Amino acid sequence: MRWPREVPELGWSRGGDRRVSVLAYGVGLGFRAVGERHCVGARGNVCPLGAVVPGRSTGGRCAECARLDRAHSVAADTMADDPRTYRVYLAWFGPGMVKVGITGEERGAARLREQGAVAFSWLGRGPLMAARRTEEVLRAALGVPDRIPYAKKRAVRGQLPGPEERAGAVAELYARAAALEGRGWPESLERLPLEVVDQVGVFGLDRAPDPDPDPGRSVREGGTAPVRAVRESAPAPVRAVQELVDGGVVAGRLVAAAGPDLHLAVADGSVVVLDTRLITGWDLTSVTRAAEATEATGSDVHVPLIDIGGGGVQGGLF
Repeated sequence: MRWPREVPELGWSRGGDRRVSVLAYGVGLGFRAVGERHCVGARGNVCPLGAVVPGRSTGGRCAECARLDRAHSVAADTMADDPRTYRVYLAWFGPGMVKVGITGEERGAARLREQGAVAFSWLGRGPLMAARRTEEVLRAALGVPDRIPYAKKRAVRGQLPGPEERAGAVAELYARAAALEGRGWPESLERLPLEVVDQVGVFGLDRAPDPDPDPGRSVREGGTAPVRAVRESAPAPVRAVQELVDGGVVAGRLVAAAGPDLHLAVADGSVVVLDTRLITGWDLTSVTRAAEATEATGSDVHVPLIDIGGGGVQGGLF
């Protein structure tokens, strides 16, 4: 799952062939997992062991490939001589959930979309180590975490406050951060003005197609389905895919997306969240008809699900 622009994209590979599917809200999406889940390798290289990885792992890598992948990341602090310009950002994910982070300036806001930041503002720009130092100072002084679990983001995504409150929360955090300028803030980091960017519309969280009156229609991988009338707000997701299994099917209409998550409207009228990090490493085949998944279960999602926010697991296959 990638967010190079203000629309989500899914990257696919088959042997040496790679392609990208640009997703759109209201479009049908369906697939069946086949076989076992294998490590996706690191830094563009295949896993030398072809290791099998657990279905619930969001990393999709074996321990060795995960170590190698992280060793060359900005987060590992092994790139102190990186000549690129970096930006420090302030991100808001929901009430009480804010964080400070950095990203390469050339990436724009892609990192904020990848994390599912509902609203954000840039704070400053400068060399990597200055951005990193500012990030550390602000985390300690403001008492904000370095990461927020996706499970917590999902739990509040369907109950977000209005745009004024979202913007106000970011502005308040910006004011607190700006007040620290000169108190551990590196001189080489240029402060940027407050400019709140709200991504609710980008993620489709402000609208959703009405329930499809024909849940047995064709749903093909990357195919299209008719876009229904638009409601004012998306229905709150209540369940999330816990893992894929051999033969497991996920099918529905994309009504929203945030970070790695796809919000799929399914046959019973509810919304199920699929964390696309769970599909890396699986062989997938297309689902020609949603009815294929309903024959035995009455649902077009036939994988283990978990309740969002409640922590309760719904056992068996759905």
